[in-house]
Amino acid sequence: MAVFPNKKFRSAAEANTIASRYRSSLARHPFLLFGLPFIATMVAGSFFLTPATAIRYEKHDRRVRRMSKEEELGIGKAGRRVDMKEEYYRLAAKDLDDWEQKRVKRLPGEHDGVI
Repeated sequence: MAVFPNKKFRSAAEANTIASRYRSSLARHPFLLFGLPFIATMVAGSFFLTPATAIRYEKHDRRVRRMSKEEELGIGKAGRRVDMKEEYYRLAAKDLDDWEQKRVKRLPGEHDGVI
């Protein structure tokens, strides 16, 4: 049986192209010509995507932020200004002993809980 050579025949015109030089160099130094650019791209991408990620979290922080007491109590635009002492005295003045229990009107077809 004849043994065929492992190397493919390439003409002189093919031997001088950039692709053929890169292919032969890649066979000799695979990490330098393939692995190193890949890792460099991953690291550079991480640095370039950091500001985009920061913008995402800043947008989230603007939407969900800590509110002051005044903002909590007066959430609506037409909400009245609330003073804690005034509210306390207003609620303390109510008569809490004179009240009657009233049933809530149920929707049609809703179970009313009466046995």
